[in-house]
Amino acid sequence: MTPITDLSSPPEDRFPALFAPQRWEWGGIDARFAMAQPPDELITNIHLIGFTGESVVLCRDSRGHWFLPGGTREPAESVEACLARELVEEAGARVLGEPVWVGAHEAVTDRALPYRPWQPHPRKFWLWGWAEVTVDGAPTNPADGEVVEEVRAVPVAEAVALLSGEGERWRGELVALAAELRAARH
Repeated sequence: MTPITDLSSPPEDRFPALFAPQRWEWGGIDARFAMAQPPDELITNIHLIGFTGESVVLCRDSRGHWFLPGGTREPAESVEACLARELVEEAGARVLGEPVWVGAHEAVTDRALPYRPWQPHPRKFWLWGWAEVTVDGAPTNPADGEVVEEVRAVPVAEAVALLSGEGERWRGELVALAAELRAARH
């Protein structure tokens, strides 16, 4: 799937999997994506579509799973600090300019306790954005995170394909939407 450049229809029509209600069984979460910035105090996770030239930076974990760098916000950590930390930990990368926030998944869990004690519960948001990045180191792979075995910058179409597997077409559509938004700014 290549990014769609016909912007005459709304994103909800072009990216139906991204905007559809989702169930994330691993966390007992019902999620829904919207292109609005959520309240800061409800943002628990930050992820980035990092562009280097015309490629997207992806990470592969020890299970062979491809993902976009990002992760869980620590207590009292700003969105920007979390993004910077997670990029170094998972991709050995850093942001070269201001991130552009694409939208967020509103995530409501049916679990009795929050994922981390300081997080809002049962409703929280996963924030998604894009930015220009540089990969200038190796992932730091902290002991409490995923083990990243590979970081690769791939063309947008390949990133969409790699992320659309495992029944998660919405992840590929998210990259395609970010590529559209980036192209519209240039």
